Amino acid sequence: MFGANELKQTRFYQDVFAEGEQKGKQEGKLETIPRLLVLGLSIEQIAQALGLDEQLVRQAAQPKS
Repeated sequence: MFGANELKQTRFYQDVFAEGEQKGKQEGKLETIPRLLVLGLSIEQIAQALGLDEQLVRQAAQPKS
């Protein structure tokens, strides 16, 4: 039977953990977009600074309903 330490050493666990970490980083970037727009940065500048696709930045910049 796997213990917690053995499970954390599996490739599957490491892959899932890394994927979750990446999603968290991207969500954090997306949350900053409205604040950067208020500061006067353009969509293009924000995309370049955050390393995101311009279309993704445009979508995140639209107000939520």
